Amino acid sequence: MRAILVEAAVDSAEAALAAVEAGAERVELCSDLDSGGLTPSAALLADLRPRLDVPILPMIRSRRGDFQYDAEEIETMLAQLHELRALGADGFVFGALRGDRSIDTAAMARIVEAAEGLPVVFHRAFDRTPDLSASLQVLIGLGIERVLTSGGAERAILGVDRLASLMREARGRIGILPGGGIDAGNVHEIAARTGVTEVHARCERDGERVRGIMRALELRREIGG
Repeated sequence: MRAILVEAAVDSAEAALAAVEAGAERVELCSDLDSGGLTPSAALLADLRPRLDVPILPMIRSRRGDFQYDAEEIETMLAQLHELRALGADGFVFGALRGDRSIDTAAMARIVEAAEGLPVVFHRAFDRTPDLSASLQVLIGLGIERVLTSGGAERAILGVDRLASLMREARGRIGILPGGGIDAGNVHEIAARTGVTEVHARCERDGERVRGIMRALELRREIGG
């Protein structure tokens, strides 16, 4: 079985450190994961940057709720991005939609420009768009590094066929990062049926979910599955 990178979503220093200790190779840094993730504090990134040797990608999301942002909110999030970039962020996680739930290309373009070459990841707002295939092509055109998606389903295991289709459509031009309910019990099936090389999972403070995923992946490598 090919190697699978595990990205951990965390909202505290304890969870971030536990995730990396458990084997996560990339961290999505947020606050308030219970609401889907918001922009983390600058203090949290400043604390973690010298303590972690894996990429740290902060979420850029200024409030709970939908993903339609007015001009003032965009300016607020651009200011957050600039502050976090100066503190050593390795990229950013962001998503914006229009009223019809299509990709807000103007907002996305401003974030990509502000990132100044650092990777930008489109989060699971992607799954709210009415046409995932069309949305994927838009993100490719914008230069988005990868998209976090459950294939439009509540959980990635339920959207596995759509995830496989998105992988075929991406043709290596954008990364497909499955997320949503991934754990040790379903990571094999998701990876095998989609061909993905990375997965995304929330990490609690003890790191047990990530540790379980890593153990499951290692076991599958050992038995050649």
